[in-house]
Amino acid sequence: MRQELMSLPKTLAEDVARNLVMVAKLLDDEPEQAYQYARVALRLASRVAAVREAAGFASYAVGKYSEALAEFRAARRMTGNSDLWPVMADCERGMGRPERALAMAGEPEVQKLDRAGQVEMRMVAAGARRDMGQADAAVVTLQSPELASHSIQPWTARLRYAYADALLAVGREDEAREWFAKALEADQGGTTDASDRLAELDGVEFVDALDPEQEADDALKPVAESTVEESRADESKVEEAEVEEVEIEDDEDAEPENDEEPEAVEPEAVEPEDAEPEAVEPELVEAEVQDDDAEDLADDAAPRAEARSEDRAGLPEKDGDDS
Repeated sequence: MRQELMSLPKTLAEDVARNLVMVAKLLDDEPEQAYQYARVALRLASRVAAVREAAGFASYAVGKYSEALAEFRAARRMTGNSDLWPVMADCERGMGRPERALAMAGEPEVQKLDRAGQVEMRMVAAGARRDMGQADAAVVTLQSPELASHSIQPWTARLRYAYADALLAVGREDEAREWFAKALEADQGGTTDASDRLAELDGVEFVDALDPEQEADDALKPVAESTVEESRADESKVEEAEVEEVEIEDDEDAEPENDEEPEAVEPEAVEPEDAEPEAVEPELVEAEVQDDDAEDLADDAAPRAEARSEDRAGLPEKDGDDS
């Protein structure tokens, strides 16, 4: 690719190179953005085989199989290379023509592929068989020395995964689970979702807690309601605390009430209002009571004495001395 870009003017070559770098960087995670960068590079240098190939992979990643096939064919004509043969056959599948993909699997170009390319072509052919409703034939197509090998190669995880999926399609669930586990063992780069398929077979369900579109389970609804009630209670507590704070400030500004503690004063000068009366000696109380009784007797005795003297005045005087 570098030699092809060297044939372009320096400024143009730099612009094309920057766009191709962005395509490679975003292709897996942001295929739509990668596609846009590829279209820019294609407008700048459509006669460069590397640009046509990058544009083909970007179109393939976003499901534009017709565009992708056209770009791959153009790149193959420019280079004469057959490395793109498996992905071209897969584009035929994507366009709804599995019989053409299966026919390409029997072409002489397959023999020109390296081992990785031949494994890819085998997986495309198995997919075409399944598209045509030939699930058992797909299982047989994937059975190969590469599948039986214990060595881990870049294609091993994907090949084992495709075989497990084909077994599951024909109802051989136990064998499918075994091969999904083998695919997971070989999948060091996380290129497949073998772990999810295993969990699905085992009846384990994963819930993404960070997914904003995930609906809350019924079991979590009481928790959410209690959380709302707690937040409301906290808000009411805050409001009560604010009211109490305002009342305390008002009390500080107001004069102290009678029940508040009086300021310290000399005992002789001021007596507390709530102080208990001094204890009175019992003898003094009795004397006061006796004095009161004596006064009452004296008051009663005076009228009696007057009455007697009046009675005596009305009596006749006695003659002589009785002595």
